Amino acid sequence: MTAGANDTSSSTGFADFDLVGNPVARVQRWLYGHPTVGPAVVLGLAALFFSLYTDRFFTSTSISTVLAQVMLIGTLALAQTLVILTAGIDLSVGSMAVLSAAVIGKLAVNWGYNPWVALLIGLAIGLLLGVVNGLLVIRLRLPPFIATLGTFNAYFALNQWFSENETIGNAELKEANADGLLLWFGRVWEPIGGFRVTYGVVMMLSLFVAVWYALRRTKWGRHVYAVGDDLEAARLSGVRTDRILLSVYAFAGLLCAVAGWMLIGRIGAVSPKPLNNANLDSITAVVVGGTSLFGGRGAVMGTLMGALIVGVFDSGLSHMGLDPLWRVFTIGVLVLFAVALDQWLRRVAS
Repeated sequence: MTAGANDTSSSTGFADFDLVGNPVARVQRWLYGHPTVGPAVVLGLAALFFSLYTDRFFTSTSISTVLAQVMLIGTLALAQTLVILTAGIDLSVGSMAVLSAAVIGKLAVNWGYNPWVALLIGLAIGLLLGVVNGLLVIRLRLPPFIATLGTFNAYFALNQWFSENETIGNAELKEANADGLLLWFGRVWEPIGGFRVTYGVVMMLSLFVAVWYALRRTKWGRHVYAVGDDLEAARLSGVRTDRILLSVYAFAGLLCAVAGWMLIGRIGAVSPKPLNNANLDSITAVVVGGTSLFGGRGAVMGTLMGALIVGVFDSGLSHMGLDPLWRVFTIGVLVLFAVALDQWLRRVAS
């Protein structure tokens, strides 16, 4: 488990100074206990930089566009955060989203189901897919990386088979009277002047607040952190670790199904095409947001900032007229920096 608040020394890598006499160690410990500070600083500096060097970045239209762009990845990253907090990883989040979307669309349009029934079945499918991931980890004792790498391919194949590799267009959704519900997340809300956000963005932010509360204010949330910090110690403390892990993977699957619903509203159709970059982008948002890949440390609001950082760099570099490859390069550097910082901060707990 992490070092207690009463510890007076830490293996910082600088010297065997105590925390009182070593300002670097004090900063290290403070940053370790506040994982959202780093992402907040990076987000603020990035927004300031692009607002100074481009005259179109800090506008209501640009901000609305960034939020719309991160809506889907932010929701998938929220699911990814829960898994990574338990020292796992889920490579199948994108496949679960598109398969859930395919089920919703096909049931509502091709099979004539009531849109609400189709939606509930699609959400249940996402939950079930998450349960399968969890069972592979807790029952077969497969490493999460291997388990979800396998289901990533399996769920993608199921998506291609079930959808018959056909796209359900906007007109077909309207004909099935499913546009009002299934495309709801694509609708625009204009709360203040020219500032426009989609209902999907509102839903994403609401999910972040709800998960933040669950992690910080409930026993379940404390157990999630405990499992990620030290699985065996949590088990010996009376935490039902298998149950916690299963609930995390199941909840992550449900969130991915919600992301699939958002995807339908975002593109105005049900597409069988895979979210090729969704898995890596979701992990990027989590890591850049300050959550440790080793589990037990992080915050969902940091993940939100991580997703926004990716969106801000994407939009800012585009406004500056730079090649999109520099966005990939910049995000790669940020990931390396975030992981290196996490390794440095973890020394305070060792």
